[in-house]
Amino acid sequence: MKTSISINPAYEEIINFLAAGITSQSLVEFQVSETVKERVSDLIFREKTDGISSEEKSELDHYLILEHLLRL
Repeated sequence: MKTSISINPAYEEIINFLAAGITSQSLVEFQVSETVKERVSDLIFREKTDGISSEEKSELDHYLILEHLLRL
């Protein structure tokens, strides 16, 4: 039986970006998809208002780590 692994969409986008080969210019210009941006915005908004689950908090933390790494 096959098992599938769910990869965070932001990770997948960044992995594909890095695997394609990068230049300093492409790194500066890189942006994740609108879908990922909307998801992060939603998580941040809900964290500040209604609260989010521990799974969502972990997801948000991962997004923020990715953002930090790309900005270094």
